[in-house]
Amino acid sequence: MRKPLLSLVAVLGLAACATEPMMGPPPPPPPSSGAAAVALPANIAAALSDPSRPAADMVRDADRHPGEVLAFAGVRPGAKVADLIPGGGYFTRIFSKAVGPRGAVYAYVPDELTKIANREPAVNAIARDPAYSNVKVVLNTLPNFAAPEKLDLVFTAQNYHDMHDKFMGPADLSVVNRQIFKALKPGGVYMVIDHSAEAGSGLRDTDTLHRIDAAVVKSEVTAAGFIFEGESRVLRNPADSRKTNVRDAGIRGKTDQFVFKFRKPANAR
Repeated sequence: MRKPLLSLVAVLGLAACATEPMMGPPPPPPPSSGAAAVALPANIAAALSDPSRPAADMVRDADRHPGEVLAFAGVRPGAKVADLIPGGGYFTRIFSKAVGPRGAVYAYVPDELTKIANREPAVNAIARDPAYSNVKVVLNTLPNFAAPEKLDLVFTAQNYHDMHDKFMGPADLSVVNRQIFKALKPGGVYMVIDHSAEAGSGLRDTDTLHRIDAAVVKSEVTAAGFIFEGESRVLRNPADSRKTNVRDAGIRGKTDQFVFKFRKPANAR
């Protein structure tokens, strides 16, 4: 991935009111290959076609499949979402329009990154834009992850592996994941997307190839109390050997990625 220096079927529940919790019965996963058309919920389809999105972001949609990803997460109007390590705000903008004016998007920027970059977070420009008035930037360290209100979704894309690296502390992921668990409403969702490393490689490639063993992520997140609910295969690429740096020209933008969905138990506090 590009290191973020500053930088988440039928139409679903469109009649839901703004006060309804985001997460109802989980939507069906998108198709495994991404080749077949999938009918997106109206709020997500509208967010993707919103004219305020930069053209450069729209070009990336073909590789990142944001519509299928947000549909898999179950994002509804009125949802409260945290985009953890938002980078330039690719997903932040989409979340903003998908949750609408009664929803909220908290772009959580770890202060570990701002100290390295020595400049304000890039996502600040989005929060200042009247077109994204429901976006708020939260600047704090990873172990202090929190939001001003209980969340329906915490989302992080292509960044989980970074949290294990020296420039991020490294963060204690047992602490970070527990903080995320606390920040979510009962029944809330934690989505993790990242570049796949070879099976059994553990944390070996997080700093060199910018990849992580999917089994490590699943183990760490479930240890915090989450239930693994499933995986979308929309970003899987069996042609990726998982042995090369994700920035290499031959694989950049086409890496094999896992899209994991975890849920906080409905009876948890």
